[in-house]
Amino acid sequence: MTEFDPDPRVALDRLLTERGIDYARLSARIGRNPAYIQQYIKRGSPRRLAEEDRARIAAYLGVSEALLGGPAQARVAAPARSRGADMILVPKLGIGASAGAGASVDGEAVEGQVAFDPKWLRDMGADPRALSIIRVEGDSMAPTLNDGDDIMVDGGDAAARLRDGIYVLRMDDVLMVKRVARAPGQGRVSVISDNPHYKSWDDLPLASVRLIGRVVWTGRRVR
Repeated sequence: MTEFDPDPRVALDRLLTERGIDYARLSARIGRNPAYIQQYIKRGSPRRLAEEDRARIAAYLGVSEALLGGPAQARVAAPARSRGADMILVPKLGIGASAGAGASVDGEAVEGQVAFDPKWLRDMGADPRALSIIRVEGDSMAPTLNDGDDIMVDGGDAAARLRDGIYVLRMDDVLMVKRVARAPGQGRVSVISDNPHYKSWDDLPLASVRLIGRVVWTGRRVR
């Protein structure tokens, strides 16, 4: 593909067609309902992609945000070379996942990028095309995760590969980071706060939880 249509909807549609990616798959990658991308492309709803969604789509497809309606000077938020070294640049998003009572979900911009050794990422089994870094808000996952910690989220490791672990997820349109464990019933999970002073949810239908991605790494400031 050598040219892109100035209409970001048309450009995105062409990209998806060329790469054999359907609308529902991309919607799942960014943690939206299955019809989200189709409605955006075909019906113009929403009129513009939220900044967080645009950044994640650009990172996943390896294109500039400008092609998707972002600023003309926007850089590719995908894995890239850095100063001659084969480093993977993971976008750091300006959004927090609540580890407390919950936080509203708003589209947020890419705040920056953090470079990682690709071999290190491969050894973790992480998908470099679907990684992002966000911060933890609250202490319901303490001592495992503390308020202000940075977490790396693998958006390619969500419901389709579900196993016990820590995930960023949406419940009732609230972004959270919680421990997820498979419940005995088929298609059921428990959503657990590591801090016993906070609420956990037992034996929920998996359909009531939208998994955004698995937490594969955390970093914190030494105090």
